[in-house]
Amino acid sequence: MPYFDSHDGTRLHYQDWGSGRPVVFMAGGWLSSSSWELQMLPLSRQGLRCLSYDRRGHGKSDWVGHGYDYDSLSEDFAAFLEHLDLHEVTVVAHSMAGGELVRYLTRHGDDRISRIALVSVTLPFPAQTADNPDGIPKAVADAVNATRAADRPRWMEQNTQAFFATHLGNEVSSARMAWMVQKCMDCSLLASDEIMQSIFTTDFRAELPEITLPTLIIHGDADASAPIDLCGRKVKDLIPGSTYKEYPATGHGIMISHADQLNADILDFLGS
Repeated sequence: MPYFDSHDGTRLHYQDWGSGRPVVFMAGGWLSSSSWELQMLPLSRQGLRCLSYDRRGHGKSDWVGHGYDYDSLSEDFAAFLEHLDLHEVTVVAHSMAGGELVRYLTRHGDDRISRIALVSVTLPFPAQTADNPDGIPKAVADAVNATRAADRPRWMEQNTQAFFATHLGNEVSSARMAWMVQKCMDCSLLASDEIMQSIFTTDFRAELPEITLPTLIIHGDADASAPIDLCGRKVKDLIPGSTYKEYPATGHGIMISHADQLNADILDFLGS
């Protein structure tokens, strides 16, 4: 089972399937590299080298008590690229991983990266402030965080259908939904809480216009975790020249509920 040591000695687990052009899949918060299995297997069989790693505090990586801010998380990504000496990489980032990727690019540049795909990302800035009036009030976010921390299994089970927007007709089996809850539980309570604080308090509005790489943005218009008006549509406007796709009646778990469509869009993007 492959591991690498990050910038502060934290040991992180990764998966490396296939050969060819490298595509790194960055998992969303609470999720591990296994959340990308419906992308990594078929794409690795189409001649791509598909890679993903477990964020600190997640999956099979060390469940450490520190380093859940975006600066530290972006250094973990830098250590991963350096460990495998990856170049000309396409990066596909889901949910909060979009912030890790953007922070990596603004700290380290894009010498190793050729193009990026931002899928259901929580960017640019969720919090309500004077200059971001349509954001989420802090009291609302604090209440949700407290409820979730008090009984994570129950909270996740209750919110799984919204995660996949199954109420809108998306077909996801009950077994797959239970699997997703378990994957979210393979994340320490500390990590799950602190990354939510990082998501809520970190403002990427000034960093996104600095991106000059070819960028694909994909977002579901029924995303309850990263509402499209607060996230996807704003990201589109902040990254000049980006390609933007909305999936109708689609929630946050695009890589599961719309795996075939997402895979086709990734392949098209790689060939463009």
